[in-house]
Amino acid sequence: MDNSPPAPLLSICSHILGNWYYFAHTLCTLIPLPTNYMEALTIFLSKSLLGWLAIQVCLALVFLLYLHLSRKNSLPDQQLPKTAVILCLRGADPFLSECLRSLLTQNYPQYNLKLVVDSQTDPAWQVAQDTIHQLGATNVEINYLRVIRHNCSLKCSALLQVFAELDDAYEVVAFVDADTIVHPNWLRELVSPLANPKVGATTGNRWYVPTGKYWGSIVRYSGNVSTVVQMFLFGIPWGGTLAIKTEVVRQTGMLDMWGKVLNEDLMMHKVLKKHGMQIKFVPSLMMLNREESDLLGLIDHLKRLFLYSRLYHPQWIAIVGDVISSILFPTITIVLLLVSLWGEQWQTAALLFRAYSIYTLGLLLLMLTLEIGVKPVILAQGQSVTKLSVGTILKMLLAIPLTQWVYGLALLSSLLRSTIKWRGAIYRVQGPWNIRLVEYQAYDFLDQPIDSKISL
Repeated sequence: MDNSPPAPLLSICSHILGNWYYFAHTLCTLIPLPTNYMEALTIFLSKSLLGWLAIQVCLALVFLLYLHLSRKNSLPDQQLPKTAVILCLRGADPFLSECLRSLLTQNYPQYNLKLVVDSQTDPAWQVAQDTIHQLGATNVEINYLRVIRHNCSLKCSALLQVFAELDDAYEVVAFVDADTIVHPNWLRELVSPLANPKVGATTGNRWYVPTGKYWGSIVRYSGNVSTVVQMFLFGIPWGGTLAIKTEVVRQTGMLDMWGKVLNEDLMMHKVLKKHGMQIKFVPSLMMLNREESDLLGLIDHLKRLFLYSRLYHPQWIAIVGDVISSILFPTITIVLLLVSLWGEQWQTAALLFRAYSIYTLGLLLLMLTLEIGVKPVILAQGQSVTKLSVGTILKMLLAIPLTQWVYGLALLSSLLRSTIKWRGAIYRVQGPWNIRLVEYQAYDFLDQPIDSKISL
């Protein structure tokens, strides 16, 4: 098998490195740096890279320890509260049928699946109807979005519609995304920790596979490894696997907030903390995602995520600091390395190359360690785990600098944008609580991607 990078990736890397080399040449010509300054900057960058690597290793180890030392505590049937599982759909995601089947066959005594499809002409409507009919499921309600609010996201509109009709007997609501295929005990494991009065919500997280035919998939995997640890440390919930007490939603004013925002989950941390409650991460709910993503689609996805974070993430400044450490320092190191080579400063170039190589190989080993650490959780769910070939590991290595550049580009783009587009819906963003849906049309079969496995 040929494991060499495809032509599009080589073209992108060549173009980027070519631009950096031109910049380095110009810098060297126009602004000749004194030797002592170069040495000081080299030492600073080397220490910064290795220090940041050490910090990332420590944080990852904390995550892994929690992942494996936490005890699974599932309540017996008689203690499990009646729960509504909410799934909002716009477009038929690649594994939607499998997602619905897994949700409708949960090992949980009292629960109902509440489906809200964007419209009856949406491709997801027929997939949902066919799946429900094939299973003969009776614990499911399917509706279309009847009221499209223009001052919040379509998903928030769907959530508000469900809550407006929700019976008081439901003590818990669980959120799930269409790209999440759950295991039979998913809902039981998600709801059980809510028996603790101090826990207002529970969450899991997604884990991508490091294989695929698109480089966007491996870049997404590489970036998500860091994101999972970050979300765990900051206590940030993930809406793809999330449960919250119904009374908490109503008493904290969360429903009013959803009527004004783009994102329903990032704001929960701040709201629950204000009311003296916590969000508990459930280690057994690391959910495997096998969808594909190309680079352009990934950049659009990241732009939205960074915009959501800027608007609602309680630790946005920490994210910016992480970006500076993870993206800016390595990039400056590469530029300075090119400047040193051009100026024939071989000792400086060797030191920079050594520091960058240690940093990059250290990140690769860290990714492999986390992959091995998460593997038992995935296997316990009955999922198969892709074996890491030499070719895959080499791609992971190449993906590290590419991930830094892609994430940096997405972050900068998100800072400058005031509109956001998602599956044909366009929003104007003038502030966290000032959202306007400016363009909407029903999702159509023609909007589905050509590759049936690529994420929408």
